[in-house]
Amino acid sequence: MQATVASRWCEAWVATTVAPAIHLCVVTFVREAVRRACGRGLSGRRCWRRLRSREASVARLPLPPPRTMSSLPAAPEREIHNPSGLARLVRDLLEDVFSAVWIEGELSNCSRPASGHLYFTLKDPTAQIRCAMFRPKSTWLSFRPTDGMHVLARGRVSLYEARGDFQLIVEHLEEAGEGALRRAFDALKARLAAEGLFDEARKRPLPTLPRRIGVITSASGAALRDVLSVLARRMPLVETEVLPVPVQGREAPAAIAAMLAAVSRAGRHDVLLLTRGGGSLEDLWAFNDEAVARAIRASTVPVVSAVGHETDFTIADFAADLRAPTPSAAAELLVPDCQELVRRLAQVRQRKLHLLRRALEARSQHLDHLFARLGAQRPAARLERAGERLEALRHRLVARIDGELAHRAGSVSHFRTRVRAQHPAVLIRARAGQVASCADRLAAAMNTSLTRRGERLAALARALNAVSPLATLERGYAILFEQESGRVVRAAAQVGPGQGLRARLADGELTLRVEPG
Repeated sequence: MQATVASRWCEAWVATTVAPAIHLCVVTFVREAVRRACGRGLSGRRCWRRLRSREASVARLPLPPPRTMSSLPAAPEREIHNPSGLARLVRDLLEDVFSAVWIEGELSNCSRPASGHLYFTLKDPTAQIRCAMFRPKSTWLSFRPTDGMHVLARGRVSLYEARGDFQLIVEHLEEAGEGALRRAFDALKARLAAEGLFDEARKRPLPTLPRRIGVITSASGAALRDVLSVLARRMPLVETEVLPVPVQGREAPAAIAAMLAAVSRAGRHDVLLLTRGGGSLEDLWAFNDEAVARAIRASTVPVVSAVGHETDFTIADFAADLRAPTPSAAAELLVPDCQELVRRLAQVRQRKLHLLRRALEARSQHLDHLFARLGAQRPAARLERAGERLEALRHRLVARIDGELAHRAGSVSHFRTRVRAQHPAVLIRARAGQVASCADRLAAAMNTSLTRRGERLAALARALNAVSPLATLERGYAILFEQESGRVVRAAAQVGPGQGLRARLADGELTLRVEPG
């Protein structure tokens, strides 16, 4: 009912707004948009608001006057559009209605020009769609798209106006099929790892030599034949029990988990081998089941996983106590080689015999030593050893006395030499020589000092004579003194008429009187 009402509202709006030439096309797209919107839970009024938002782009086109239900023209006018306007209108309608779609198909015509954009075609047996993925999203891909690859794309439907080509603008691209399985595998692995299901601390050690091995696999698979062949060749004494389960298909995970639980409850086996041959990711998907992983961890018996080839990894490999690259390698890890055990036993036997011979030789040498000690403890031998020791001590004592006497004689000679060197006559002779040497040195020093001082006195006398006033008087000058005060007359203004003066000459003095002048 809601879809019908919304459709009528939209058709009425189209009939009064959109040109008659594209009326039918727009109505078709409107009905499809309303159907999709109602399928997504949108109300009719919300659809109406979305369509009204597109009115602005439609209004740019040259449209005839709006028609009403009461006044219809007798003959509709022909509306003419240019290609760019029509292409723009169709593009807007496509992008509004198909804004986000998922599409799965096969890649073809892949090309990546220098711009970095990715252009390709998605096709199926009956149709194909041109696609474009622009930078930088085209550079974020985790794989390299190639022709023939099956992919899953998300994008929006658009129209390339320059050529009028219908195309898909891709925003996300991933591998379909195995790619989806790989994502599910990674998600389950991350979740179980976060729970600690793969922790190394939870791994159980395998028995060194198991007595009974349970092989959980397909009864008709080649992996079982390889395992049994290797076990029979390496250790025929080990009992091997085949526990058949389907290893592929929908019923395989439940059957494998049930078998693991049953074997764990029985407790008859020392170790379990969960194995199958190689295959694609889909073929091995039974071993990527969460129930199988939890059954492996819940088992009370250690579990070895050998699924697929060396490069194949499954959730069971991470949950198991030990992962083997191949079924044959798993069989080699479970049991030792009997031939190798025989060689090791022979080596142990040789080592034991060698150790026994060495122990017997050591005991024999110890017995010989005890016999020698017993013979050495006889009384005659003890007396002989005591006499030899006494003779050695006598020699040591004589040598010690001779050495002490020689040392004391050397000390006496040394003291005698020192006493002779300290005799008074020797000391007096030594002191007399020192006194004579000192007297000679003193006389030489006095003569040198007197000579140096005489020379200095003569130099001082010459210097004094050079500045002496007497030398000036000898050149005919005289010094006048006041007769009464004895002051030196330095200027004529100091004396007056009749004043007495004394004139000092080089060879005596004269008494003078100042005459008035």
